[in-house]
Amino acid sequence: LWFRTAMPTREWVAVHRCQHANVDTDKDPHSPIVYGIWRVVFWGTALYHTAAHNKALVEQYGKGTPNDVIERQIYEKYSVLGPTLTLLTNLLLFGAWGFAMWLVEMAWIPFFAAGVINGLGHWWGYRNFETPDHSKNLPGKFWSLITAGEALHNNHHHVQNAERFSVHRGELDPGYWYFCILRLLGLARLRQETAAKAA
Repeated sequence: LWFRTAMPTREWVAVHRCQHANVDTDKDPHSPIVYGIWRVVFWGTALYHTAAHNKALVEQYGKGTPNDVIERQIYEKYSVLGPTLTLLTNLLLFGAWGFAMWLVEMAWIPFFAAGVINGLGHWWGYRNFETPDHSKNLPGKFWSLITAGEALHNNHHHVQNAERFSVHRGELDPGYWYFCILRLLGLARLRQETAAKAA
């Protein structure tokens, strides 16, 4: 997150939680119902960053996020360092092509996360569940593949803390596949599993 968006964890989580708490209302930081579809698709990142710099919003919705030395002394103080390190690594590994790759990376996540998922995902598609908002799943496997399953946005709004976004046969969820691989390697676990082991 920090390497691609320059956002500390607390800010990103706060904006996401605020959106879920106030979805498609005037308090939603990036609703296409409020701001219009094209503004969210093409300027969603600006809406995200505006909300992330709202101290009251971050204080209210950022509770319980990591607050370790790395978060405080690196991610928060040197937010631009993340994308800079990505650029330097790309240049070191791929030479001049690394710069082109960096440009794509810097555009990819903000456009697809802030624009496509939060914009199109509340404006166009199909619904598996009647949620109290306008969330929709983007049709076709293409959207799910390029967004690691995040295009199943109505499913996400139905069960917000589920590790798996797909609910029907044919819905692709690469993010869940990645999670399963990380769990097999012992690098990830469900929060419920963590709580059960602690008890």
